[in-house]
Amino acid sequence: MPEIALIVGAGSGLSAALARLFAREQMQVALAARRTDKLAPLLAETGARAWRADTTRKDEVAALFATVESELGTPDIVVYNPSARARGTITELDPEEVKNTLLVSCYGGFLVAQEAARRMLKRGSGTILFTGASASVKGYARSAPFAMGKFGLRGLAQSLARELAPQNIHVGHFVIDGGIGRAESGDALLDPDAIAATYLALHRQHRSAWTWEMELRPWVEKF
Repeated sequence: MPEIALIVGAGSGLSAALARLFAREQMQVALAARRTDKLAPLLAETGARAWRADTTRKDEVAALFATVESELGTPDIVVYNPSARARGTITELDPEEVKNTLLVSCYGGFLVAQEAARRMLKRGSGTILFTGASASVKGYARSAPFAMGKFGLRGLAQSLARELAPQNIHVGHFVIDGGIGRAESGDALLDPDAIAATYLALHRQHRSAWTWEMELRPWVEKF
């Protein structure tokens, strides 16, 4: 039976690269996004299926997993990729924008991981991957909400890795330290296809040598 991959927070860039790679690996690919109309070209290219879901809403996340499970099966790998930002000084930031950033970056990761874990634990296997950023480990000026959300997501991943690894659920967190894109020349940006290949490699790791976190950066990026 082919593996089933669910990518939450699908769009262009990394998530699209993941969808293409997973499809080439003969996986059944499911995509989730707030807007699915933008995914039409990717669906045509990969044969993936898409469902609308707001990851900050418990009912929508639960419905997403129920539908994917009913129509495809229990995912073997779930990738949480959504992100939100609110920029400004501490005196300028809009509390509602900050709240939304935390909900998307962190709380949504909890909801998705909870639904994934409930199903994977019944089967006895699975992989849950979280996309982090430089802000997962270092807060920048005028970017406190993003750091708060990414720090929280990293804490969630670390806790789940310790909780679920003994039960054969592989949890991984990626610190994407740099911009993502295909540079016209040089390698100043992280190529999304290269990142996707690393996600797949972590998913394929033998249980005796699992990785819970990886940092990925171009050589030009300062530590």
